[in-house]
Amino acid sequence: MNGSIDAQGDRIRFVSDQVLSDDWYLLRKVTFDYRRRDGLWQRQSREVYDRGNGAVILLVHIDRRTVLLTRQFRMPAHLNGCRDGLLIEACAGLLDGEDPAACIRREAEEETGFRVRAPRQVFAAYMSPGSVTERLHFFVAEYEDRDRVSMGGGEADEGEEIETIELPLDEAMRMIDSGAIQDGKTIMLLQHAHRLGLEALRSSVPVCTFCSGAGGAAR
Repeated sequence: MNGSIDAQGDRIRFVSDQVLSDDWYLLRKVTFDYRRRDGLWQRQSREVYDRGNGAVILLVHIDRRTVLLTRQFRMPAHLNGCRDGLLIEACAGLLDGEDPAACIRREAEEETGFRVRAPRQVFAAYMSPGSVTERLHFFVAEYEDRDRVSMGGGEADEGEEIETIELPLDEAMRMIDSGAIQDGKTIMLLQHAHRLGLEALRSSVPVCTFCSGAGGAAR
């Protein structure tokens, strides 16, 4: 990669790409020259964490006006001020080479026990672009009692112990205000549902205009 020009233009020249850790995921130190708007070149280094891309889904019961969320222990949150480390989240997972829709169907069934019939992507976003490569694909889907096929709970052999929580959407929005819900991807989906209204999320109503050809995991 030394001396190469980025495909997007002549503003980035890669100098070196050093692997710092390749244990659970990939941590790299990337050194590059960046051409500023005044034309001057500046050498910069960034540590970049690559854990692949992911998907997240908000399960909604429109007639009951509820959402289905999860609660599980998160060590990074525990280390940064969350005393018990338990976060309330929308169901999510890494693509690991899967199509985003296939991934989120599998993850939702493993974590919540509900089989997702018609996941629809509503947007995608880089969640921490200053240091993490991950692009997250956001989905919504309806759930009904008849869709339950197991108790969920995640994969115990992977250290997962996941609780399923059903909440009225209005209560979930109040929990954002109170700080009871602090997970960013979950807040984004809840605000999306609240802004549009649950009726707009019915499977017969199109909610995404750009989602064809959504990318898979990048390593």
